[in-house]
Amino acid sequence: MRILLTGFTGFVSQHFLEYLNSKEPGSVVLGIDKNPANFNFSNYSNLSVSFEAIDLLNKDATEKIINSFSPDYILHLASVSSVAQSWQSPQESFVNNTSIFLNLVESIRLTNKNCRILSVGSSEEFGEVEEKDLPLTEQHPLKPLSPYAVARVSQEMLSKIYADGYSMDIIMTRSFNHIGPGQRDAFVFSSFAKQLVQLAKTDEKVKKIITGDLTIIRDFVDVRDVVKAYYLLLKEGKQGEVYNICSGKGFLLKDIIKIMSNLLNIEVETETNPSLARPNENKKIIGSYQKINTELGWHPEIGIEKSLSDIIDYWKQQTS
Repeated sequence: MRILLTGFTGFVSQHFLEYLNSKEPGSVVLGIDKNPANFNFSNYSNLSVSFEAIDLLNKDATEKIINSFSPDYILHLASVSSVAQSWQSPQESFVNNTSIFLNLVESIRLTNKNCRILSVGSSEEFGEVEEKDLPLTEQHPLKPLSPYAVARVSQEMLSKIYADGYSMDIIMTRSFNHIGPGQRDAFVFSSFAKQLVQLAKTDEKVKKIITGDLTIIRDFVDVRDVVKAYYLLLKEGKQGEVYNICSGKGFLLKDIIKIMSNLLNIEVETETNPSLARPNENKKIIGSYQKINTELGWHPEIGIEKSLSDIIDYWKQQTS
């Protein structure tokens, strides 16, 4: 298995490498990213892993990589993945996320490589939904509410055009919020965990964290389940199809803080900062994973408490 892994230095990439190391020994992996590799990928002893620092916005460099490496598979993880950041820099979010994907698929098309691509999208594509529409299936209309979500819808539409119009072997996901150890504290669960771990070490009588809107309900799925789904889709997914990757359960953010506080054996007060709230925020999103379960047998296996416990342990190690 020769696989090109974009967004190599990110959170999901490292978990995918760990899974591939046990599931597909002997695989050859080339990671690419515009940022330097910040982890020891030589730890994946069953894989042959190399890395090149390139920006996928550079079309010539992208085509050169495709030509020289000749991947059998591409897992496209690279993106500006923060919804909040997309509100701060909408042009960067849209142009980057659509252009890097276009450069990638055009390189495959122009070099006539026989390669399967997994185009990773987001549950943010669904946008505004009503309670009666939950859980969301792949057939639900897309109504994106942020610059990031618009870019992801554009990427999915481009994927379908290349799959149908050029007969390219592209599969798509709408991946719901994934969580797990190693995630940056720019994301909500990891931010909560880092703050709570730090508070647990203090002698303050009143322990308080600053949050955004805690009345939001989201479908969270453990990253270790996510990478199993990505592997299955690369190997067995249907060309031109889109698949939800989700837990099928909704979690209130307020309850997440309560679970983590209990795991740390502390009591915490929360204070809402209105500036942390996003414009046009959808209050409740829950997905259905029936399609990928029916076709490939995938289902989430890691429960929310296990995910949260592992995230807390990660931040304990980082802050020790």
